[in-house]
Amino acid sequence: MKPIFLLMSILLSGLLFSSCQKEFLDKKPDKALLIPTTLEDFNALMDNLTIFNTSPSLQEISADDYYANDAGVAGFTTVVQKNSYLWAEDLYQGQPCTDWNLPYQQIFYTNIILDGLKDLEGAEGAKANWNTTKGSALFHRAFAFYNLLQLFSKTYDKNTAGVDLGIPLRLTADVNAKMERASVQQVYDQITSDLLEAEKLLPQLTQFKSRPSKAAADALLARVYLNMENYELADKYAAASLALNHSLLDYNTISQTATNPFPSSPAADNPEVIFYDKLIPYGFTSSTRTTVADELYQLYADKDLRKTIFFAGSAPFYVKGRYTGFRLQLFGGLAVDEMYLVRAESLARIGQFTEAMKELNTLLVTRWAKGSYQPLSASSSEEALKIVLTERRKELTFRGLRWGDLRRLNKDPRFAKSIVRTVSGQVFTLIAGDKRYVLPIPAEEIVASGIVQNER
Repeated sequence: MKPIFLLMSILLSGLLFSSCQKEFLDKKPDKALLIPTTLEDFNALMDNLTIFNTSPSLQEISADDYYANDAGVAGFTTVVQKNSYLWAEDLYQGQPCTDWNLPYQQIFYTNIILDGLKDLEGAEGAKANWNTTKGSALFHRAFAFYNLLQLFSKTYDKNTAGVDLGIPLRLTADVNAKMERASVQQVYDQITSDLLEAEKLLPQLTQFKSRPSKAAADALLARVYLNMENYELADKYAAASLALNHSLLDYNTISQTATNPFPSSPAADNPEVIFYDKLIPYGFTSSTRTTVADELYQLYADKDLRKTIFFAGSAPFYVKGRYTGFRLQLFGGLAVDEMYLVRAESLARIGQFTEAMKELNTLLVTRWAKGSYQPLSASSSEEALKIVLTERRKELTFRGLRWGDLRRLNKDPRFAKSIVRTVSGQVFTLIAGDKRYVLPIPAEEIVASGIVQNER
């Protein structure tokens, strides 16, 4: 059995049907009979937040928003975390890679569901319920494929995507099916195909934000198309998502001194959350010895409430305001603020800089102390773009997005950046466009499947 599915050797264990949210999932009375065959079974499987609402986070350790001093690096609890921080060649040193295994576990289960739904079409329940279940499975599969691409493949380039190596594109639940690495273009085509179909099947909004919706499918399409540099479609789908939910959280209503200032998702309602997802909880991202990069901290003005809501301590400052509302969990989902920023960037890039600044100001007025915000303006698309990208970094920090932004922006000399770390007197540098922006595929996967390894 291939290592991708090492964690799946028992088809559907009791873990899959136990949820930390009772309202989401009722436990089965007989856990020996756990073969999903009904819509209820399929939905219960996808309601497991531990499996389906968790995304990779090694990219967050590798990016430039965090800083760790010598003591912090020495305190890393696993070699994978330390090696990710220093962009080591042998990232895993024989350890399993959850950031690879978990998304493929999600893909495996969604393929089981999609195969099983073929037998239920028109035979069970209302058509709307069948549609929602299929749409949810397609959304989860697309999200997993997209997350994998951001770590284990080159960033999208329309000139080379057809030949750049992507990831194994698993569209079947058969674990014995041999899979080669598809091209980056093929994987993106599958992602957009899944999401466009899901968008037609899902309800506009859902009661529980851990479940996919049309608004979430539109939001993910906007993120995907932005990464593909298709700015017209990125703007289109960000606008479509905002048409369904454009609510912003006024940061003047949040305690600046609270340890966990944000509403705890998904139990409490943060009106900005479109789809709840958390990043894999590595100790690196929750330790007070891991601090915010000073370069980032200095971007916030004194009246910018994010400065005191996001951070605490004193020189260096540590991260406290995690968007999930929990100290140990970083947000990895989709939210309204991101959609305003996707629209602003897309509009700036297609020449509509006045409209871009309007979208940006709509967001930022909710982030500054009441009465203190002065709307930003720009006299050109290039000026607007620079402003938007700075605000994007300040707003979406510690949400798993910075690594992808670095990868795509490094293609543009105006925004290319090298990252430098110094540990125990030794200097480590990651230059723009470095091969190490693509993580190595776990060695056990290479040995078992024979797929091509990434250059490092």
